[in-house]
Amino acid sequence: MILLATKVSKSSNSDRLEMAHAYVFVLLVIVASTCLQEVHAGDIITTDVVIIGAGAAGITAGKTLTEGGITDLVILEATGKVGGRIRNADFAGVKVELGANWIEGVNGQKENPVYRLASEVNLKFSYSFYDNCTENIYDHTGYLDPEVVAPAVELAEQSFDFVVALGTNFTEENVEDISILTAQRFFGHVPSTPVEMVIDSFNYDFTCAEPPRVTSLKNSEPLPTDSILGPDSFFVADPRGYATVLEPLAQYLNSANGLWTDPRLKLNTVVTKIEYSTEGVTVYTEDGTIYKAKAAILTVSIGVLQSDLIDFSPDLPFWKLSAIYQFNMAIYTKIFLKFPRTFWPTGPGTEYILYADEMRGYFPFWQHLDNEFPGENLIFTTVTDDESRRIEQMPENETLAEIMVVLRKMFGQDIPNATDILYPRWWQDKFFRGTFSNWPIGVSSYEYKQLQAPVGRLYFSGEHCSEQYNGYVHGAIFAGDETAHEVLKCLQENDCNTIIPRGLKPAKEVCRAAIHHTQDFWSKKVTGLKQALHNRCSACES
Repeated sequence: MILLATKVSKSSNSDRLEMAHAYVFVLLVIVASTCLQEVHAGDIITTDVVIIGAGAAGITAGKTLTEGGITDLVILEATGKVGGRIRNADFAGVKVELGANWIEGVNGQKENPVYRLASEVNLKFSYSFYDNCTENIYDHTGYLDPEVVAPAVELAEQSFDFVVALGTNFTEENVEDISILTAQRFFGHVPSTPVEMVIDSFNYDFTCAEPPRVTSLKNSEPLPTDSILGPDSFFVADPRGYATVLEPLAQYLNSANGLWTDPRLKLNTVVTKIEYSTEGVTVYTEDGTIYKAKAAILTVSIGVLQSDLIDFSPDLPFWKLSAIYQFNMAIYTKIFLKFPRTFWPTGPGTEYILYADEMRGYFPFWQHLDNEFPGENLIFTTVTDDESRRIEQMPENETLAEIMVVLRKMFGQDIPNATDILYPRWWQDKFFRGTFSNWPIGVSSYEYKQLQAPVGRLYFSGEHCSEQYNGYVHGAIFAGDETAHEVLKCLQENDCNTIIPRGLKPAKEVCRAAIHHTQDFWSKKVTGLKQALHNRCSACES
């Protein structure tokens, strides 16, 4: 700049003016260039692996990568919390779990990692004794004598045992899949009375969040969580929250005073677009930041994968979308209620209650929380599937009004009104779109492997990617660990998992071909009709 100024001072007036303009132009270019560099330098982050989602699968994947030598990673979480669908909330002075609530599958041939982690952090939980629930059945007339419902209970037990045996046989003999409802027809009885339906709903809907008519027999019965991990379940009620079980898994992330301080964990960061190839992945976020990585692990729910929240470039191939779209994202809704006094039975064997209504799934499951929160007068009811969708779209006062009608049928007209109500809306939440996956009829293990398979360097994980334990927290942990090991093999050993499945064309190309085929079909139809009409008219004229 000094040389330029010196040169200008020795020039003529016209030269000075031209040089001054040049000087200003060069200065503006330099400043603009510097500003652009600063903006883009702050917006583009390069890392080895991007993990999308800080639920059980994402946190576990980060742990496995760290232990395998990859510490240059970033975790992007759309919400403000770690845990995903493990989430609690304040309600009537206590903490209740809106999502995952049970540690299921304990005391079997294989250790459940969630139970081990819960023991490590001294999580507060209690044994769930379900056996007595069929002795606590109510209908519109009130309490039903166990002797009256005993025949329905016995028939349900026989049917359930038959369904499990048939499912085992179908798997061993590699017979084509059927629904649980079809298996019940083979047994010779389909539940039809209110009592039969609520017992059936407890056996299946309470576990799968969907009815037997849509649930796979081969892949649901026997349930690996029960047959492999164990038959016992524990209900979590800890003021720190169920998500505390993730703390031992997340020790690679820095925290202080109960807050996450590790810069690699980005909360409230919404992913909008993912570009993938065999060379790497680029992730775009809502705040404008771009993350370039050698690989990425996508752990969002299958409900989110089925939505348009994230744009993929190139479009996900048809085989991938076909696998994603075939699986169900079920909905399981707990509705918590606070009362001025307790009016339901308490003591051993009373925790679980069933309500038999003429409409299947109408506030069927009830559980009081007297054991977990003594003196708080708390109870909750659970709905699933279409009832969950209906309830999510209703205001809380209308939901409460319906519930009070049911409770007064069960326990009498003199019970008090609830003073508070709380329930989540998982289906309407764009970051979840439901609670957990369910394996539908007719979807084979091959399609499941397509669901798990990467596209380029973009890997998929989450509870829906656990073939044996989908729908569970332990399934998410197993899946996160397995996916991270695949990424380690790819980045460290150049052994990248590739899949060459049936139907390699991108979805848009397949859809476009289908549209053209349909258009061609109707074009020929119309042409044929025109010709037929012309021939008929010609015949009439002659």
